[in-house]
Amino acid sequence: MHFLAAATQSTVDRLKAIPADVWLKFAAGVGALIVAVIVLRKLARMNRVLLGVIVLVGLSIFGLSWVYNRDEPAWATPVVERIAEFFPSKGKGAR
Repeated sequence: MHFLAAATQSTVDRLKAIPADVWLKFAAGVGALIVAVIVLRKLARMNRVLLGVIVLVGLSIFGLSWVYNRDEPAWATPVVERIAEFFPSKGKGAR
């Protein structure tokens, strides 16, 4: 029994040693997950064509932002380089 109390105390001490900003980030992540589930449940009842248009427009804005600012992640660089030939870029001057 004494061993269990010592192990529990050690765990409590470890939890107290975790900085407050880690707990805030954890709470924000859990909150974002809950919001995402609620939004996805609402979207599941939506017209599929309208949902497809909304997703397409959203992904296009996101992708074109990568092309313009050239701040894409490393895994997307090959695709963005090919697309960037056809669109303006923030880093390039006038041709």
